[in-house]
Amino acid sequence: MSTLADKKVLVTGADGFIGSHLTQTLLAMGCKVRALCIYNSFNSWGWLDDVRHPGLEIVTGDVRDASFCRLITRDIDTVFHLAALIAIPYSYVAPQSYVDTNVSGTLNICQGAMDNGCRRVIVTSTSEVYGTALYVPIDEKHPRQPQSPYSATKISADALALSYYNAFGLPVVLARPFNTYGPRQSARAIIPTIISQIADGKREIKVGDLRPTRDFNYVEDTCRGFVALAEADGIEGQDFNIATGTEISMGDTFKLIAELMDADVRFAVDEARIRPANSEVFRLCGDNSKITAATPWRPQVTVEEGLRRTIAWFTDGNNLARYKTDIYNR
Repeated sequence: MSTLADKKVLVTGADGFIGSHLTQTLLAMGCKVRALCIYNSFNSWGWLDDVRHPGLEIVTGDVRDASFCRLITRDIDTVFHLAALIAIPYSYVAPQSYVDTNVSGTLNICQGAMDNGCRRVIVTSTSEVYGTALYVPIDEKHPRQPQSPYSATKISADALALSYYNAFGLPVVLARPFNTYGPRQSARAIIPTIISQIADGKREIKVGDLRPTRDFNYVEDTCRGFVALAEADGIEGQDFNIATGTEISMGDTFKLIAELMDADVRFAVDEARIRPANSEVFRLCGDNSKITAATPWRPQVTVEEGLRRTIAWFTDGNNLARYKTDIYNR
């Protein structure tokens, strides 16, 4: 097993939800982290704005630029490629943007990593590539079903990354998290949208379809999964689910959050949050036997404990103030 301690690593999408948590996890391990945040004129580093650490190097740019990707992968041991457009509703109206970032961006990172001889490239996939489960638990052999432009681009990015392993020997590993949640998650997702509305004092909580089930991973467990895949030996050219192997419906998630927050609330279905009929993924429950066989990783945080931690974060006024609970952001 290779240890990441003292290694120089690159995290793309480091300004985002999972990327910022992963960056802090790696810093705590003793890594030197080059963190890529999307370039913007506000000079914002997203969720890394308040993070200061001697081992942290923040760069701003865009994975859509091939020359830039070649530059940021220099002198890097391990690449954690998380940069992506991920909002499914927005992919219905801006699919070309998803192709440019998710597919071309992955191409650029893989090419840059190959040119610079990186030891390993962890490419972030998603459970959305599977679509509605044809069987459960969903293992890595489950058929891919592109039920949204977003999932189609992630299926394409996965295939492209693996082609770099097969054609050029690039040491790629696909990490496929199931439904990560926790502090800093976008309020368009089901858990933060419920918590933030309740925390804001609303009694009628706007939600989408509450029938689908999800395999929820607390963000700390997801980050440990990334690290485990980066350190394991002999797994190049493979994909691994990061999943708990359990599922809970959106409706039961709503009830559990209301109970934990001691809130007398009711839900109201907001049509803007409903996916097109053939696009909704109704069941996700992952098989984690492959990652648990190849690495020491095991899920550690239960849904109830993870929700308690997430609620505590969102109910802090300074954190809640960063969310617009009256606006559904596609």
